[in-house]
Amino acid sequence: MHVVDKKLIPISTPVIVIVCYINNILLKNTTVIMNIFEARKNIDDVGFLDVDIDVSLDIFHEIEKLKKEKNAVVLAHYYQEADIQDVADYLGDSLGLAQQAATTEADIIVFAGVHFMAETAKILNPSKKVLLPDLKAGCSLADSAPADLFKAFKDKHPGHVVISYINCTAEIKALSDIICTSSNAQKIIESVPADQPIIFAPDKNLGAYLNKKTGRNMVLWNGSCMVHEIFSLEKLTRLKMRHPHAKVIAHPECEEIILREADFIGSTTQLLKYAIKDDNTEYIVATETGIIHQMQKGAPNKTFIPAPPDNNCACNDCPHMKLNTLEKVYLCMKYEQPQLVMDEALRLKALKPIQRMLDISRAAGLIG
Repeated sequence: MHVVDKKLIPISTPVIVIVCYINNILLKNTTVIMNIFEARKNIDDVGFLDVDIDVSLDIFHEIEKLKKEKNAVVLAHYYQEADIQDVADYLGDSLGLAQQAATTEADIIVFAGVHFMAETAKILNPSKKVLLPDLKAGCSLADSAPADLFKAFKDKHPGHVVISYINCTAEIKALSDIICTSSNAQKIIESVPADQPIIFAPDKNLGAYLNKKTGRNMVLWNGSCMVHEIFSLEKLTRLKMRHPHAKVIAHPECEEIILREADFIGSTTQLLKYAIKDDNTEYIVATETGIIHQMQKGAPNKTFIPAPPDNNCACNDCPHMKLNTLEKVYLCMKYEQPQLVMDEALRLKALKPIQRMLDISRAAGLIG
């Protein structure tokens, strides 16, 4: 019963149902607001917005809707999980992603990759809001070159041009003269006069491979990628015996003992193109397994076998890349967090060597 003007007015059952329904919605919305508030407070510790998602939600559809509503673009690396690759507006390796980040007209860049990639996007396009689904998605190779130690290493080699692989922090980029990717590294090195000494950082395996390819004697920083260093030669040899017709294709971040076994060595994009266009039908792939999704889409009648790591796993996934999930992509688009913010002075210092890379790549015909 309800009191109105001191008179008892009966309330019908439908009205009670409606009132209860409204109360439930208000309670639910209040709970969501509280959850988001708490999640935002904890984002630096957790790395992402830790809130529940309605299990009945079509996340693929919601992401597409948010792209239109917010003028957002999803850039994803080939090493992301298959679902993220399938919702990406652009999928590529570091060079292609850098170019897309520099030229996109979107207001928001959702970078499904690792932290240094989102940093690169912000360096190249500072007016855009750059979102990273999980702030904890770091990089073992980038972590292997702390800026203070690298600065001391650089000071011990005066007169050297510093060429740094793009898989490094903004602080390392700021200490560099030119940035490179595995796609353009040879062209970048060959653009430097033959008598000019070079420091190459942070990947020693890629640096050693490039020394061999170019005939240079670059001074190498002692860094490496945990994914590409863990491939097992013994297991690879056994796998080749079981698949005698398979070609081995490998990323140059792999150790030399693995590269010696390869029929083809190339960047992630180069491996993809080779696997699709080559006449063979079976391949052992020595890089992060995320690329196999695109290989299978591009050549569905071929067989792609991940090269085995030196542990109990059957394949080699990057734990940092795989921190990103489709759910985290959706949440970061919806609430526009976590956002990558960068000091402007650092950004400007890091921009110069990246711009030199893009200019050299453009002149060499590697990008449009």
